[in-house]
Amino acid sequence: MNDLEQHTDVLSLIRVRMSGLSKGHKRIAEYILANYEKCAFLTAAKLGEVVGVSESTAVRFPAALGFSGYPEFQKALEDILQEKIHSFDRIDVLNSHMTTNMVVNNVMSMDARKIEHTLKSFDTTSFDMAVEDIMAAESVYIIGARSCEPLAEFFGYYLRMVKKNVQVVKTGNTNELFEQMMYIGEGDVAIGISFPRYSMRTLKAMEFANNRQARVISITDSVHSPMNMYSSCNLFARSDMASIVDSLVAPMSLINALIVSICLKNSEQVVENIEKINAFVDNFEYSGNDEINMLDENVVNELKKCMDNAAIDEEK
Repeated sequence: MNDLEQHTDVLSLIRVRMSGLSKGHKRIAEYILANYEKCAFLTAAKLGEVVGVSESTAVRFPAALGFSGYPEFQKALEDILQEKIHSFDRIDVLNSHMTTNMVVNNVMSMDARKIEHTLKSFDTTSFDMAVEDIMAAESVYIIGARSCEPLAEFFGYYLRMVKKNVQVVKTGNTNELFEQMMYIGEGDVAIGISFPRYSMRTLKAMEFANNRQARVISITDSVHSPMNMYSSCNLFARSDMASIVDSLVAPMSLINALIVSICLKNSEQVVENIEKINAFVDNFEYSGNDEINMLDENVVNELKKCMDNAAIDEEK
């Protein structure tokens, strides 16, 4: 077992490797040990500038510790912050040590890495199972509390373009939550969306759905999430906090992929629904229309192409 496998804490790994590092790498190591909370937000170029070494020296530093590259090393520093720094402390770190450009560049880069990490560990089998379960469901209940509520609303908004009986469950009151799910049962699907800090209300709703023999899908961050306790299909997306704001770009991207997959498998129904809406808008005299363009005809045309291609494939 190598040092990287033995020392899950990157700071302890740096201490172990310190004596064997080059002069430039030792300067970086000493700075990180004293300022790791800042370094988690620094690019290799900025770290080199702050320490007083070249960017190439900073880029090579993680390899000297056994990491595959700078992104993996930076992720290890982020993991320490996830455990040791409370959200308000992180805001203080950002405000105290980072310019506006640094905040924008680093937060967006971190968000991009979360999508990349999600894609690397993507489980196609579970994803396909979720798509099939949702398509086959008589009714779909989507539950997301606190910061996950917008994700649930977004998912529900577009899923209604494909399916009837899609309900986004309001989670403000526990009693009302169960009242909204009163008729859930076998043949239905419940989708629970929750990330740290996990929602007990969402977990209880998933337990209720599971007890009523409904299929339960979780959209959460890892195999260690309590949301997996009552779900038969688990979809994982990376979500951490760079500040008090939860980063939910990867979960949103995963939900987008679900919506697109379901639409493509139900392209005929989607086209029919869009055409119905267009006809309604054209015939409904409403002077207060607040959309410049309603539903783009290109969307309909693309879906029709998918239908035509599917028909050709079947003939073959």
